[in-house]
Amino acid sequence: MNPYPLGLVLNGLRVLVVGGGAVATRRVPALLDAAADVVLVSPHITPALQAHVDAGRVTWRARRFEPADIDDVWLVHVAVSDPAAAATISELAAARRIFCVRADDRHAATAWTPAVTRQGPVTVAVLGGGDPARAVAVRDAIGERLAAGEIAAATPPEAAPVDGMGRVALVGSGPGDPELLTVRGRRLLAAADVVVIDRLAAGLLLDELRPEVELFDASKIPYGPSAAQEEINRVLVDRARQGKFVVRLKGGDPYVFGRGGEELLACAAAGVPVTVVPGISSSIGVPSAAGIPITHRGLAHEFTVVSGHLSPSHPESLVDWAALARLRGTLSILMGLKNLPAIAATLQEHGRAPDTPVAVIQEGTTRDQRVVRAQLSTVADAVKEAALRPPAVIVVGPVVDALTA
Repeated sequence: MNPYPLGLVLNGLRVLVVGGGAVATRRVPALLDAAADVVLVSPHITPALQAHVDAGRVTWRARRFEPADIDDVWLVHVAVSDPAAAATISELAAARRIFCVRADDRHAATAWTPAVTRQGPVTVAVLGGGDPARAVAVRDAIGERLAAGEIAAATPPEAAPVDGMGRVALVGSGPGDPELLTVRGRRLLAAADVVVIDRLAAGLLLDELRPEVELFDASKIPYGPSAAQEEINRVLVDRARQGKFVVRLKGGDPYVFGRGGEELLACAAAGVPVTVVPGISSSIGVPSAAGIPITHRGLAHEFTVVSGHLSPSHPESLVDWAALARLRGTLSILMGLKNLPAIAATLQEHGRAPDTPVAVIQEGTTRDQRVVRAQLSTVADAVKEAALRPPAVIVVGPVVDALTA
């Protein structure tokens, strides 16, 4: 017997979930995503389910199941470990002609939950003939190909033109490892007609682009920084006005020293719709990959991300280095390698201890990652001796040694 596949439209319809453990914790989010009216019956529930109750998304009846719980219900999920109790509930549901899913015995149920993968508007549900492992394996294989753009799904809503006008997506590619690109970012990249990159974007992602995609390398623009940004803005607007979907692939996160705000404003001024896809910022991701927690209990209750692009003495610098020196938490400094000697000296001048641990991480999360550890008083010389090069993240604070003791 093969089950009949069907997509249930549960918007506003009551669904009963009996049980408050791990299985219910897994099932409830998908029911909420389908806008179902979820009623949970169980004497006890997990903290994750309690969060849904506290937020008003789920109604919880803190007791054991009663026959009246099936009243006005369209679907029942039985997620209890007691076979006798599960059988009683499913028999009551069958008598009322209500479909019932059973976590304990799928063959005694009247409905099965498939293994599901979602890629934007596309949902793929796989039934494995009663073998969950088989369903999951097929689901994962399809999901990977969808995420990589190897299977052409429907055009994502973020990529569809509006009245002939194309769209732009500002996508953060993360700190360097292509596998750190978000699922949404990979999906939009697979749909791109034009990709505008710079040198900090994860380069291996470009090998996955369709052959006909126009690649615009912003790092090769032969102008100063301001003029280069103007040219990038011009390209984004020009290609979008041609009805194309443009992905601006940026290193890290588009809004963490990535000038994403300037690009969004330029598109908005031209009437071009923009989608922003956050990325893992190198200010946090790179230290993590190097074994350095940006915060750690008892060592740091705060962290500050700061640009070291301008020297502390530069008249255009907006950073209050004296205030940063007085902080006790972690400093994560981006684009500061060239100015590291001046930064280290300024922090010490304003009170940061010379023996404060410092780590400098070159090309974090990639195969070329290198880490130099030193103290604030010696880090400039250590980096020079190691011949580190940009891009690099500088971490200042006791967290540098938190996991090495």
